[in-house]
Amino acid sequence: MQHEIHCRPLGLTYTCGEDETLLAAALRQGHIVPHSCSSGRCGTCKVRILEGDVERATPKDCALTPAEEAEGLALLCQSRAHSPVTLELNMIDETADIPVRRIMSRVHELERVASDVMRITLKLAEGDAVKFAAGQHVNVVLGASVRRCVSIANSPGQDGFVELHLKNYGGVLSTHVFEKLKAGDLIRMEGPLGIFAIRRSTERPIVFVASGTGFAPIKAMVEQLIHEGSRRPVAFYWAGRRPADLYMDELARSWEARAGLRYVPVLAQPLPEDQWQGKTGFVQDVIAQDFPDLSGHELYICGAPILIDSARKVLQERCGLRDFYTDEFKKS
Repeated sequence: MQHEIHCRPLGLTYTCGEDETLLAAALRQGHIVPHSCSSGRCGTCKVRILEGDVERATPKDCALTPAEEAEGLALLCQSRAHSPVTLELNMIDETADIPVRRIMSRVHELERVASDVMRITLKLAEGDAVKFAAGQHVNVVLGASVRRCVSIANSPGQDGFVELHLKNYGGVLSTHVFEKLKAGDLIRMEGPLGIFAIRRSTERPIVFVASGTGFAPIKAMVEQLIHEGSRRPVAFYWAGRRPADLYMDELARSWEARAGLRYVPVLAQPLPEDQWQGKTGFVQDVIAQDFPDLSGHELYICGAPILIDSARKVLQERCGLRDFYTDEFKKS
């Protein structure tokens, strides 16, 4: 049986079978709606059910709390309709007026900033500009059935260009980028997507956390704060195994002088030849030592799912962290 799904405030309507999720049905019909991990862990596709009967799944480490479910919230990727449904897409003030669109671009420059990380600079069509909030991501489209989430690494205001960072995991997108992509090639994108953006309603201190190319959206956020002349206290923890994982370490260190930001690189497995003098161990433990009380802070984290899950658990239980914001992707 097919049911009509009405999405506010977009004015979008589509149909959904009872054997598919609300997200799968939207994507199948070519509708671009906020989503990221598709596993229920990141919370990007969180919506409010206004009318209708919806069956909600709550997998392990689900981003939907029992309290939120009681308030009528659901995850598009974990919900199935058993009647016509009217829902309110998960919007925050920072992204509510940003249109999601299809974006055409060409590769302007490819730079290997590490042996397994490519910095991709894309040039938009003449006169085009993409409105986005620092921290959001796009879907890079390779053919009709391949879409991969990649964070935007530059801050808003650089009209005409989009910067992406991609780690070579051996997936479809990274194989294409590292083995075939060249300057001048056409790149199609959808977006911007997601609600990973700095909340503007408070001036609370911020802790940024990244692992690997999770650095990309954090870079965009930090550069936006610098551009605005923000006075909010900021600390940035970048986790890696070896020094090479911190592929823009010099840039991060420059933020300390430019913005008064505290930068703390943390390596899990440095070798003697690395001559590492900085912090070692698990980044969440280092943060807990530095900030035993995080109840008045906001934490923004992007990186490997295992890091996000562990950081959430440790910092909420040990440090009283309440405001935890994340963006989690599948490997590309």
